[in-house]
Amino acid sequence: MRGITKTFPGVTALADVTLSVRRGEIHAICGENGAGKSTLMKVLSGVHPHGSYDGEIRFDGEECEFGSVRDSERRGIVIIHQELALCGQLSIAENIFLGNERARRGFVDWNRTNHEAGELLRRVGLAENPVTPVRDLGVGKQQLVEIAKALSKQVRLLILDEPTAALNDDDSEHLLGLLRGLRDEGVTCVIISHKLGEVIAIADTVTILRDGRTIETLDAAGLTEERLITGMVGRDLEHRFPPRVPDVGAEVLRIEDWTVHSPTQPGRVVVDHANLTLRRGEVVGLAGLMGAGRTELAMSVFGRSYGTGISGRLIKDGVPIDVRSVRDAVRHGIAYATEDRKRYGLNLIEDVQRNISAAGLAKLARRGWVDEHAEHDTAARFRRDLRIKAPNVRSVTGKLSGGNQQKVVLAKWIFTDPDVLILDEPTRGIDVGAKFEIYTIINSLAAQGKAVLVISSELPELLGLCDRIYALSAGRVTGEVARTDATQELLMQYMTKERQ
Repeated sequence: MRGITKTFPGVTALADVTLSVRRGEIHAICGENGAGKSTLMKVLSGVHPHGSYDGEIRFDGEECEFGSVRDSERRGIVIIHQELALCGQLSIAENIFLGNERARRGFVDWNRTNHEAGELLRRVGLAENPVTPVRDLGVGKQQLVEIAKALSKQVRLLILDEPTAALNDDDSEHLLGLLRGLRDEGVTCVIISHKLGEVIAIADTVTILRDGRTIETLDAAGLTEERLITGMVGRDLEHRFPPRVPDVGAEVLRIEDWTVHSPTQPGRVVVDHANLTLRRGEVVGLAGLMGAGRTELAMSVFGRSYGTGISGRLIKDGVPIDVRSVRDAVRHGIAYATEDRKRYGLNLIEDVQRNISAAGLAKLARRGWVDEHAEHDTAARFRRDLRIKAPNVRSVTGKLSGGNQQKVVLAKWIFTDPDVLILDEPTRGIDVGAKFEIYTIINSLAAQGKAVLVISSELPELLGLCDRIYALSAGRVTGEVARTDATQELLMQYMTKERQ
């Protein structure tokens, strides 16, 4: 790709970008949110058709002018987006061959469809029946179905946008192993990832983009995360976490003997007699492996928005409180920023202003009507204070980068003026520069006397951010560690501790 320039109204997304990928390599593209990584891959795969950008694409030495995704797929270029494009109601086999059906005399040949799907599933290491509905699969397995779908199109260049962002460690390792196997078979892979450790582990070559421009292309051998970060942000990040002097006050929330049952699996306990305390001005971490019950604990505390058969006590400022709905939780000064901001945390087709005000409309209402001037001023203030990069508060939220979307989620809940703010995976899928800004916001909230509970799958994040860390295993609190004593090894011991 040479001289690729792509503009949107008022924004230059790509400016004279050059990218060269060798046959049979794994090539990683790194950069902060908004650097142009996904846009560049959409140009390559025909999502942005020829004529909507300047520059040229050459594949196997031939100039290509892709007018659509179908055009690029005919040449063996297949893209798998971060938001998986599968139909949950259809079977695995139907999804694999959707738009590329195995037909006989004008009808779908189901025997051939299921047989070939089974072969592809074996190739990607997925032991599932091809007739299984995709909705019954976890995200990790759905990612493998997407790769099987790409293989069915005789893929030669596979593009993956944040392939492990929503996967647990085991699923991530399986996927990375699969990519290595495809490389050995001669399939070229281009991956976009914010997980720099994974980039170093799997990539042969790394290209760094910044502000829509190619900064450099590096051999991955010998690369360090610090070197990648320097290229991505244009400066050294000597401290991955902003400095903070804790000023911990009185206890604000106590969770006592908290037990939650699964709403879909009768008899299964997902949170088992958990006890936690949060103090004003304190950042508390919650560590645990996938399925440990971290999100279930948070959602059940936040107005019983998850679970059934919930028992235990919530004590706020020394007084027991009854929280039976999200409205009750907000009224008692508890806020929860979900781990899936795109699905549950934001209205992506609505503007920044409406998203920020959504949880606190009562504060803006006069005689039952929302004061739009006050709403605009509030959103503008948060845009300024949290440094939300958007042209204005009327910008569509879905068009912002992941880091800026997360800031909108935080603004929405900060506007409710909570005493306790629960943040579930607050930096998932965002780059190191944006992470630093989120950490700064968290520190600011703690400095204001708020208690912040951070749920994260990244142990270095918890170690660098939190004053205390609780560990969960199988729904039970198995350990509580002070910042001064915490190590990844100690936390992992608690996180893998079996029921006694």
